[in-house]
Amino acid sequence: MVPLVGENRALVKRGLRYINRPQRVGLKALIEQTQLKVGRITAGTIGFTLGPRLNAAGRLTHALSAYRLLSTQDPAEAQKLAAELHRINVERQQMTQQFVNSARAQIMQGDSLDPLYLITDPEFNEGVVGLVASRLTEQFYRPTLVARLGETTSKGSGRSIPEFDITRALDQCADLLVKHGGHAAAAGFTILNENLDAFKERLIAIAGETFDSASLKKTLTVDAEINLRGVTHQLIDDIQNLQPFGYGNATPRFVTKNLEVKFHKLVGKDKNHLKLNLFDGKQLWDAIGFGMGEVWPSIPRGARIDAVYTLEFNIWNGMTRLQLNLKDLRLSG
Repeated sequence: MVPLVGENRALVKRGLRYINRPQRVGLKALIEQTQLKVGRITAGTIGFTLGPRLNAAGRLTHALSAYRLLSTQDPAEAQKLAAELHRINVERQQMTQQFVNSARAQIMQGDSLDPLYLITDPEFNEGVVGLVASRLTEQFYRPTLVARLGETTSKGSGRSIPEFDITRALDQCADLLVKHGGHAAAAGFTILNENLDAFKERLIAIAGETFDSASLKKTLTVDAEINLRGVTHQLIDDIQNLQPFGYGNATPRFVTKNLEVKFHKLVGKDKNHLKLNLFDGKQLWDAIGFGMGEVWPSIPRGARIDAVYTLEFNIWNGMTRLQLNLKDLRLSG
């Protein structure tokens, strides 16, 4: 991963200026398809909205569709290709969730206390195994490798945690692998099926020697504890001037304690996001926790919570409101 600092940050910032004044008809069509607002496209919206649609074609079909979209000069063709990439991305999302559910079931049926997980399945698609591994690593906070089980060989991808260099671990298993490569946090590999059991056993042993899985705990760094009464549109504008955010230049995270939950519900197509109204003693604040739907049953209305969040604008139906983008929360006490 390349940190967004120094020269890299300058290059990305310049690129964002061009993307927010798109000249290519294909890029315009993709932005329209995603309903993004030109002028408010950030490194984050590229990473989570535009990028996944361009990548989806290469994951499930062929990357040529993305190339054709970005190179076409025909507005009609651009609209058609943008719609096709959107359709493929929806398919990719559904496939990823299906495989995450399947892999999670394997983990829960096996030894979920293992320091490392290796999941294989003939139904998995090689194009999304990395996404599945990433989701599982985030949920279980364990290094996780996911592979499509072929007839004689398996191809997979792994994601890791700061405590464990996954590529160095694969280096120690090189005699069992056909090929492998990556960096500390992510790697890919190909292996003969006859070596899978030995591979898993060795990886678990390496992980067990590297960290104590019983004491593993995901930590979240917070930049400051603040009172929400000091949050204004101007403050968020000032924070936005620090963009582009990303690896090496993270979006500032804040914590505010003892907020009262006035209202909460599950939202999203799969009801996996948590929407709340939080009261700081003076006014209500909108908050959204993406992927935090599982937290909902443990937070009754009227509860008081400590919340970690980033600050953002939520633009909906022409209205702009301040919003807390939740990263974590806990009951106060």
